[in-house]
Amino acid sequence: MAKPHEGPYPERIEPFDLATILPQLEHPEQLELLGRLSPSRVAETLGHLRPEEQYRILHHLPEAVARAVLNEMPSDDVADLLLALHARQRAQLLDWLPDDYREKVVALMSYPENTAGSLATVGYIAVREYWTADEALGHVRKVGREADVVYYVYVLDALGRLVGVTSLRDVILAAPGTPVRDLMKTNVIQVQADTDQEELTRLVQRYDLMALPVVDSGGRMVGVVTVDDVLDVIEEETTEDVHRMAAVEPVAEPYLEASLVTLFRKRVVWLLVLFVAGAFTSTVLRHFEEFLSKVVALALFIPLLIGTGGNAGSQAASLVTRALAVGEVGTRDVARIIWRESRLGLALGLALGAIGIVRAAILGVESDIALTVGASQVVIVAWASVVGATLPVIGRRLGADPAIFSPPLVTTAVDGVGLIIYFEIARYMLGL
Repeated sequence: MAKPHEGPYPERIEPFDLATILPQLEHPEQLELLGRLSPSRVAETLGHLRPEEQYRILHHLPEAVARAVLNEMPSDDVADLLLALHARQRAQLLDWLPDDYREKVVALMSYPENTAGSLATVGYIAVREYWTADEALGHVRKVGREADVVYYVYVLDALGRLVGVTSLRDVILAAPGTPVRDLMKTNVIQVQADTDQEELTRLVQRYDLMALPVVDSGGRMVGVVTVDDVLDVIEEETTEDVHRMAAVEPVAEPYLEASLVTLFRKRVVWLLVLFVAGAFTSTVLRHFEEFLSKVVALALFIPLLIGTGGNAGSQAASLVTRALAVGEVGTRDVARIIWRESRLGLALGLALGAIGIVRAAILGVESDIALTVGASQVVIVAWASVVGATLPVIGRRLGADPAIFSPPLVTTAVDGVGLIIYFEIARYMLGL
């Protein structure tokens, strides 16, 4: 007799692992593997694949099976799939959906990308406030298998407006005749359908929610965004920020799957921008060429000074960019940020300046040059810290992604001005 955990081999593999295996198989092998799974299991598996792969598999499945799988997929996944397809392919799949479900999916498709509405699923449970707990529980039993979210029960009025929320736990534990209005919370944490996905993730993290209701401008329920979708958004946003902070345009495909042409396009633009910006440093050096010929020893410390200034600016930019991303600071805090970084930059500059003087002394340069290096280090680090911290805030105020002001860009911006600071301090302290 088979043990309880035994069964058809594919059913014992997690959907994510199945999705990893599928692309490595030929189409006949894919169909043979998926044919041993239930439609709901296939739908879960397809949810981990890209839209083009989802469609390719659905297209090769028997139509009856493909219809069943499509109707088992969460509505937000269906909307993403349809948006990625050609109009003719989209029309075919839309015909496979029931009329009421099709209307809801089409509504989700109308919201801009990267907004709460585009991420929402319509698979939630809704009840009326005048129902009893027993009636609400009966409704859960009736529609719960088709819902993507069952741990929250949303309360809607006759016009579909969200008026409250309760948990399935409270409904189960309540006395059968208890009205839902006595169980629900009316101060529902919710978002508008056009809310940016970054703001949505902050709310879910702040209030420890498993799902977040999405409403339209009239307060009518659009759907809910589940925590697994929020995790996907966090990963996507973090990847974009990492790419931008490395001066690379975000790459949607996995690194090894992206073509060389795509990677070239994503990287070359910023490299050209940084190259042009870096030319300013050469211009500054050319301007002070005669000055350097008089005091050659000053050239020894150029890499040290501009390198340290760039590093200080990059540190500040990274800290403030992350603080902006998680909502710790906003554009209104720019004055506080400048005040904080100016003091911190001055302290860091004094510490590094002292080390710079020691380093100059070890190299055997004259004391006045050593003091020039130390004083320049203080000013450059303080200035770079303020600039690095301020640029991301200015970017956010202008509507740009703060991560655009990446360490390479900040370093390039700091280098040229840092040289001017160094040479002007040297001119003053050395009396040239």
